[in-house]
Amino acid sequence: MSGTPGITQVATVGIGVTDQQKALDFYVGELGFEVRRDVPFGEGRWIEVAPPGAATTIALVPAGVPGGIRLATRDAGADHARLRERGVDVDAEVLRLGAGVPPMFGVRDPDGNALILIETS
Repeated sequence: MSGTPGITQVATVGIGVTDQQKALDFYVGELGFEVRRDVPFGEGRWIEVAPPGAATTIALVPAGVPGGIRLATRDAGADHARLRERGVDVDAEVLRLGAGVPPMFGVRDPDGNALILIETS
């Protein structure tokens, strides 16, 4: 296994919101962002918005869902195995929620800051 994860970019910065529709209306209507993803997620929705042409999105996550930074990777399973083998603090398993939600897992840096590695195509 290669020692370098396949991280390609900062994909998403997640922020907690109390009313997803109100937040969506603000980012799209007031700031001119475009909707990049809007799919069911638990009892709410997974919504990502961004300025037109931007690579990094903002996820408007339901209150109680961890926010934070999501890093894009080509292969969540391979990166999870690689990082775990190297003794990095990663989640026990890759989270696979099904259609519309890409595989992902959490990793913590030496200071305990949480990051999410999320598979992109």
